[in-house]
Amino acid sequence: MGAFVLLLLAVAVFAVNAANNSNPVVKAFTENQLVPDILPQAPDALLDVEYKKSGKVVSLGNEIAPVDVREAPQVTFKADAKDFYTLQFVDPDAPSRTNATKRSVNHWLVVNIPASDVSKGQTLTEYLGSGPPKGSGLHRYIFLLYRQPGKLTFDEKLISSEELTGRPLHSAQKFAENYKLELQAGNFYQAQYDDSVLELQKRLNIAPAPV
Repeated sequence: MGAFVLLLLAVAVFAVNAANNSNPVVKAFTENQLVPDILPQAPDALLDVEYKKSGKVVSLGNEIAPVDVREAPQVTFKADAKDFYTLQFVDPDAPSRTNATKRSVNHWLVVNIPASDVSKGQTLTEYLGSGPPKGSGLHRYIFLLYRQPGKLTFDEKLISSEELTGRPLHSAQKFAENYKLELQAGNFYQAQYDDSVLELQKRLNIAPAPV
């Protein structure tokens, strides 16, 4: 009897692993070490993210230059009309993936999104494009969508697009746990330094960070 139970457990584990390996989102998040670097578990669904001005589409780790992501993207997803959602966009590789002492930088945070209309959500952190320091290699930039338990009151103060203060050392996972958010979908791209980063650094009045 005991051997039969062990066999059933082994079959169940095999089935779960097989399902995860066949899910491109889970596979990409795992292979790129987003699990466990910032998440205990990968999202099951893909979040559609497109930078309309540059025409760049985020696609599970493709490389997109900072110059192409300077303006907030269009984010679309399937949603229940009665639900509210939270969108987080973070860089866990600050100042570099091998020296991530500022993990994670909060690049964009929108809460209380009604159904799937991000433009009608409450912005807590205004959008900031990629700004990987020169010589820091590729950074992973992750979009995460959560379903809220309802419309919520958030304690965080607004961080404008001209501010760096309050962005570093942001934990997407702790934020989600604090407000009991349920991870629904995700996507990510990778970026490395280009000359447009200098413009961003000047706007934020910051010196290039050592990597």
